[in-house]
Amino acid sequence: MCRERIIRAFAGGMVLAGLGLGLWVSREWLWLDAFVGANLFQWAFTGVCPLGLILRKLGVRTCVAEA
Repeated sequence: MCRERIIRAFAGGMVLAGLGLGLWVSREWLWLDAFVGANLFQWAFTGVCPLGLILRKLGVRTCVAEA
């Protein structure tokens, strides 16, 4: 699996986990969804993603050739 797909899968999993925890544990867990959404929003404009940097250091390949 390539880096971008891992990032999207991780973000989706975190959103679903935050929603589940927010419904069944405490509404405070909805802040997790807000954080993930804000991170995805800034990634769209800056191209910088903390998980992407970690995956790059671990040697996970990118889906497209990097410029």
